[in-house]
Amino acid sequence: MTANDGHGPATRPARVSTRTLQDGVKKTVLPSGLRIVTEAIPTTRSTALGIWVGIGSRDETPTLHGASHFLEHLLFKGTPKRTALEISSQIEAVGGETNAFTTKEYTCYYARVLDADLPLAVDVLVDAVADSILDPADVETERGVILEEIAMHEDEPGDEVHDIFAEAIYGDHPLGRLISGTPDSISPMTRDQINRFYRRHYTAPEVVVAAAGNLDHATVVRLVRKALAGTPLDTGPAEPAQPRAGDKRVRVRKARNLVLHRDTEQAHIVLGGPGVGRHDERRFALGVLNNVLGGGMSSRLFQEIREKRGLAYSVYSYAGHYADSGLVGVYAGCAPAKAREVLDLIRAELDRIAAHGITAEELVRGKGMAKGSYVLGLEDTGSRMSRLAKSELLHGDLMGVDEMLARVDGVTVGEVAAVATDLLAQPLSLAVVGPFDEDELPGW
Repeated sequence: MTANDGHGPATRPARVSTRTLQDGVKKTVLPSGLRIVTEAIPTTRSTALGIWVGIGSRDETPTLHGASHFLEHLLFKGTPKRTALEISSQIEAVGGETNAFTTKEYTCYYARVLDADLPLAVDVLVDAVADSILDPADVETERGVILEEIAMHEDEPGDEVHDIFAEAIYGDHPLGRLISGTPDSISPMTRDQINRFYRRHYTAPEVVVAAAGNLDHATVVRLVRKALAGTPLDTGPAEPAQPRAGDKRVRVRKARNLVLHRDTEQAHIVLGGPGVGRHDERRFALGVLNNVLGGGMSSRLFQEIREKRGLAYSVYSYAGHYADSGLVGVYAGCAPAKAREVLDLIRAELDRIAAHGITAEELVRGKGMAKGSYVLGLEDTGSRMSRLAKSELLHGDLMGVDEMLARVDGVTVGEVAAVATDLLAQPLSLAVVGPFDEDELPGW
């Protein structure tokens, strides 16, 4: 990344900056541009720690498709200080847990431990993320593991259909590609390619260390700085990376039908189209709309397709957000013979809500679901830690809980109707995984 794309470092004075963001929440920026954000929750006896890197699969070239996910696997395989076994056993010996995940726009490595064991968690996790060896033998071992993971994913058509849907919307843009890569991209990828990706993108300005639980902010900062000393993330003065500005060149494809033939017992369907980005003010109205449309057992789609007609066990709607784009989709899994009927019902409901919006009663229920889900999702240290990191990494600030609830409360029936018309009245794409061939879909 370069400084002029809104997502890279620039020179800054060599000093440490600390400020309070909210009650119990503090942020420190190290001279290297690495950020540390914590939330003190004295009533807990645990702490969740995460190292978040603002790099994901959309930052890969076609040759490096899957490199972010490959790297996620490799960073737990050993450092100059620890073997792979020591990385896992030292955390497990105190009853803690570690894991990681890769998305299209960021990667997270995290641990959850008792509060007294936070120093150990910081030392182990920072060591793994900042100073991995990437031993060639481990690269070959994990290559096999990842290929098996890809094959396993292909055995889960209910998950695979969402990948087909993303491809239908974004085509060969990185947002339309699999996070894991494909056998064709993973098989030839070399250790040197992965290592160059690692050292080029895993830089201090792209890193946010977040922690929530029974902790002291100054102590966490001291532990992180000690663990970073002498590693490739212990670098000279730089400005923290700005939240991803997005790519104005992202173009969605015209609505299309994509089918993947699988001899499955169920047909898996996703119907939808482009949504809104994470910075779009309409995201709050879209959240309410999503709840009314297919966000729970009281939603229109669940009631119409499952409760009244018994045509599907699982049916729901969802909205996904990226820096510069988004997705809105409806999923249903049903008997292949019922697929056309289910699809017709989904289309009819989308047309109805796009044309007429929602009722005042539905607005109240949709808001209540949004607010309850948000607040209840902050009941553990892991979710609190994630909130801190995502706010800093993706938005550049931390919206308070009360402000978030107020934004949801401020949504009107008219705003929901407008976003429904904007997103659902357009031609929609269809992704299907099941015992069908492409020539069976035109009549759908």
